[in-house]
Order: sequence, then C-alpha cells, then structure tokens
Amino acid sequence: MDVFEAISTRRSIRKYKTEPVDTTTLNKVLDAARLAPSWKNSQCRHLVVVQDTEIKEKIADCLIAGKSFENPGKKAIHQAPVLIIACAEIGKSGMNGGMYATDKGDWFMYDTALAMQNLSLAAHSLGLGTVHLGLFDAGKVSAILKIPASYRVVAMTPLGYPDEKPGIVPRKELTEIVSWNTFGK
Repeated sequence: MDVFEAISTRRSIRKYKTEPVDTTTLNKVLDAARLAPSWKNSQCRHLVVVQDTEIKEKIADCLIAGKSFENPGKKAIHQAPVLIIACAEIGKSGMNGGMYATDKGDWFMYDTALAMQNLSLAAHSLGLGTVHLGLFDAGKVSAILKIPASYRVVAMTPLGYPDEKPGIVPRKELTEIVSWNTFGK
C-alpha cells in the first residue's frame, strides 16, 4: 500500500478482533513512530506498549466519559490485544540554546503527534487498526505506568486487527482549508 492510499483509506477503528499482533509486525509499527521527524531531531517521545490485560483495564478506567455518553475508547482498549501510550519528555522539543525558540513553547505535542500519525499509517498498511484517544486522565495513566515526572502522557491508541470497516468520514474541500499568498484568498 503506498502512502497516499494509506492516508486516504485509514479509519479510526473502535472494534477489534482478539487475535494477537506478532512481534515482527508490532516492531514495524513502532519503528514507523521512531522514524517520525521531530524538532531539531530532539526525539522527545517515548512509547509504552501494554499487552497485560490488568494494566489495560486500569488504563481503560482512566478514560473520561460524559453524563450522557460512554467513551467508546474503553471498549476498544479491552478488545485490542495491544495498547500504545505515547509520552513525551518536556522541555526538550522547541528549544534552542536552552530557551523556547518560538511563541509555541514546548513542541512535545507536535512531535508526538507526528510519531502517532506515522504509527497509525504504518499499522493500517499492515492490516491493523488504531484510534487516537485523548479524552483521559493523564495523571492517572502516568501513575499506573510509573511515568517519570519529566514526561507527559500525550495520547494513546489501541492496536489490533479491525473487527469493523467504518465508512468514509466527510472532509472539507481544499478550497475551504487552503489559501494562496494571504489568508482567505
């Protein structure tokens, strides 16, 4: 599968088969994340791979639900054989000479997102599914995984073989999101 096909056909998967992901395949997906670009090659991200059922259940309980909805990520974490938690070392990305180089501050979120996108596209190209999860109590997840204070839990994704085939989600047209030379033109 070429990169454009992977980008255009990847979907968020919330239902997984219990079939395990072999180590070779898992390592290919993790390596795709490793190869993502980062600010001045700071490589601030760190991935925690969880396959232990009890730990996955504790992390699933950290997902935030609303008064009128259950977070669908919870069921996905229970079903998928793998859960990947993306963390980032703070105060490393976006730095130049010991100071933040831009008005954006720490770039750890950006660098981690690049790695997670690579991971998701690689997973899809190998027949695996992912869904980006962000609505969770990061402090609780950090405590469960014993994440050092110098790191932040940024995002996570279940990883496994899809047990659903979601349809295409509409996207805005290029004319709605692209300007030429000045904003709005």
